[in-house]
Amino acid sequence: MASNLDTTVTVFGGSGFLGRNVVRALCKRDYRVRVAVRRPELAFHLQPLGRVGQIHAVQANVRYPASVEAALRDSHVAINLVGILASSGEQTFDAVQVKGAETIAKAAAASGARMVHVSAIGADANSASSYFRAKAAGEQAVLAAAPSATIMRPSLLFGHEDQFTNRFAALARFSPVLPLVGGGVNTVQPAYVGDVARAVADAVDGRTKEGAAYELGGPEVLTMREVMEIILKITERDRMLAPLPFGLARLQSYLLQFAPGVFKLTPDQVEMLRTNNVVSDAAIAAGLTFAGLNITPDSMEAIAPQYLWRYRVAGQFQKKSA
Repeated sequence: MASNLDTTVTVFGGSGFLGRNVVRALCKRDYRVRVAVRRPELAFHLQPLGRVGQIHAVQANVRYPASVEAALRDSHVAINLVGILASSGEQTFDAVQVKGAETIAKAAAASGARMVHVSAIGADANSASSYFRAKAAGEQAVLAAAPSATIMRPSLLFGHEDQFTNRFAALARFSPVLPLVGGGVNTVQPAYVGDVARAVADAVDGRTKEGAAYELGGPEVLTMREVMEIILKITERDRMLAPLPFGLARLQSYLLQFAPGVFKLTPDQVEMLRTNNVVSDAAIAAGLTFAGLNITPDSMEAIAPQYLWRYRVAGQFQKKSA
């Protein structure tokens, strides 16, 4: 049997939030990791995650098939983590999450590499959200080109550098009110990024079912109001949670889509918040979850205090009340 040291895994989008954790998980299992990104000169932060020579960054853009084929040369496994939350210029949902995914799958099939594709819970061809429709179309394109591919559908990801809990914790530093789009009654099942990275690494190990779609949600189903309350509790901030009707949120999003940082909100993100982001009963019955991979996921309340403390008034030196 070949050693993992003899196995090259090409990770498309490996410099992003999930990508960094996937690269770390693969390095711990002794794989040789090739990180395919648009700007490899900005991926040097990945080098400390592995041993000398274990991680190699190469240039590739999923919109250009030749670059994808070059990145996959002599690879044994291809992982697609490329995704965007909002379209910008040529980086559209269709170009990146549909055609880009298809390009990687076709190149992987042509080179004989196994394929792991990361999608999202909520992927639905009939969704009102362009993001979720593109995710569904991307899955179909991948399976059409590489029928044995493994699909991973994580719920909302949280972790040290996420754009989820950090976003609202940062907003709570200076805003007396946190908005609850749609009243905050929609449910989510936040998944720790480290657990999702472990599941992806398990797929590389060959521990997943071919052609199956795994739904990866954390141990708790929470409403968005409950998520906000957890963030405020950890950061020790007292803020008002104000319901924001979907109609008004959508109207505001036409302007906020151009806003910077934590204020940004697109019309499509408003549509995404109409959908419950939880693991389906079908996935549970089929064993296509964390449990099916023998992974016990960590909760937000167990992990988030490790990094959200910096949003407290005095950070790690915040005094505890008696």
